[in-house]
Amino acid sequence: MKRRNPFANIENTFSPKKKLVVYNDEGDAEAVDSNQVNKLTERREREDMPRKRQCRAALPFSARLTEVEQQELQDAPGKKSLNFSEDDSLFEEEEEDVKSPLLKSPQAIAPASIAPPVCTQYPTDWSLKTRVLFTSPLSLSWAENPKAQEEALGLSQHCRAQFTSLPHSIQDPRSCSELRCAFQQSLVYWQHPTLPWISLFPRINAERSFTGKCTPWAQDTALQKSLMSEWSVSLSSLYSLLKTRLCPYFYLCSYQFTVLFRAAGLGGSGSITAFISPTTRGLREAMKAEGIEFSLPLVDERRKSKEQQEVEVEQMEKAQDCSELKESEGCQEAEEGESCGYNNDDDEDDDDGSFSWLKEMGVQDKIKKPDSISIQLRKEGTAVSLDHKPESVVCVEGSHTFTLINFLINCKSLVATAGSQAGLPPTLLAPTSFRGATMHTLKARSVNVKSQVGSTYQSISSLEITGPILPSSLQAVTALLRPAQKGNFAATLYTHAPSAVMNTQGNKQQCAAGSVDLCGCGLHPASIQQLQQSSSLGKTALTHINMNNYSYTWKN
Repeated sequence: MKRRNPFANIENTFSPKKKLVVYNDEGDAEAVDSNQVNKLTERREREDMPRKRQCRAALPFSARLTEVEQQELQDAPGKKSLNFSEDDSLFEEEEEDVKSPLLKSPQAIAPASIAPPVCTQYPTDWSLKTRVLFTSPLSLSWAENPKAQEEALGLSQHCRAQFTSLPHSIQDPRSCSELRCAFQQSLVYWQHPTLPWISLFPRINAERSFTGKCTPWAQDTALQKSLMSEWSVSLSSLYSLLKTRLCPYFYLCSYQFTVLFRAAGLGGSGSITAFISPTTRGLREAMKAEGIEFSLPLVDERRKSKEQQEVEVEQMEKAQDCSELKESEGCQEAEEGESCGYNNDDDEDDDDGSFSWLKEMGVQDKIKKPDSISIQLRKEGTAVSLDHKPESVVCVEGSHTFTLINFLINCKSLVATAGSQAGLPPTLLAPTSFRGATMHTLKARSVNVKSQVGSTYQSISSLEITGPILPSSLQAVTALLRPAQKGNFAATLYTHAPSAVMNTQGNKQQCAAGSVDLCGCGLHPASIQQLQQSSSLGKTALTHINMNNYSYTWKN
């Protein structure tokens, strides 16, 4: 950028050539231009060159070498020096002298050099989905009506935990047999018990699905015992597989609550973890009676945030009071008095049955004291208010999960004693096989619809998947849609409400992703890598996933 002389105006912008005073050979002074001086100097140098050469020839070689070195040292700074006339501005800078490649505007940056951030993975979601609707501008008809050989190969690959690598983009998904086999493989899940005429998921508020159906076990005690016996064997088998990291996770769905068991190393936890939601005070008291230690993550989080807010308010009040009393000498005494007052308040809150302050006032006989039962009911009021709410989610970690398994096997309230689900054991769901389990596949259906975009209608292909959609199944399907739909699709997720809060974190120390070996659990390595990450969703679940140009965005 050229900066102009601030003292220059239109009248004095012209600078005449500078006149210099020089002395000729006769000693007389005369005024000449600077150009004439330069020409005179060059002519004298040319005349002196033969004389210098003759002098150098008479000198020895070492003296000539020294003279050349001195001449180079004298010429070096002269090359870098600049001559300014009196009218030349020190603030002027020619554009030709600026040799550094400076970018003068954002337009100079090539558009291809600014790449948008690419998100190749969406957050881990541990909630169960009942339905997922995928939409894409490209056809999704390749996902339905598989050939008999493709379906058989997909089921075989699932049982053997074999996975096919696919290219980054597939030109013709309908003719790609590997893609269709992998899609059938991603739809498989395992369930116990299985009744072909009744859907056993979901179990909470599922009376409509049982209405009018044949339930021979409802009045048959021997049949109920047989079902519970087989169910106990399957649950024990699942926990053994989980403990040896041969099964990554499984769900227990009863008519009252849902339980998620996760292997060590998943969800950022270094030990086996179990989440129960929703719970009641009766269930929590029964777990305490069995010696099961648990935590209420959402309640603890809310209590910590409330305490932090109270501390901040208290500090602000202290700072305000201190600023008001700053001029007086009693500021320090006021702070000590306030701290004592707060400590006394805390002691009174902790001491439930102390009413010494009534005695100090002399009215201990005139005021009716609350009895111990009223105090206990007041304490339990908060616990009861959590029942059947998302905040009632319970987290069990470590060795207490084994005690929880025994508790669930022997818990009589786990099975309904009346109603349409009376005598029917809870549903067990897992991504890998276990004892007594039956292989099931999710239902997939493709439909082409017209969607209005502005004043025109655009053809959109949709793929609907229904059933108990496990976290690994969702990850496997989205991984296949990525190359098949050339990185452009959207998904609407419908969550099983009791499992929406299972993205919360436990209280124990978290472990680094990949620190526990889970390569033998039967899942795709990409699924394992995603499930090892700690979920950032908290007590919410994903509702929408959108992939545009191979980059994910989501809503929860």
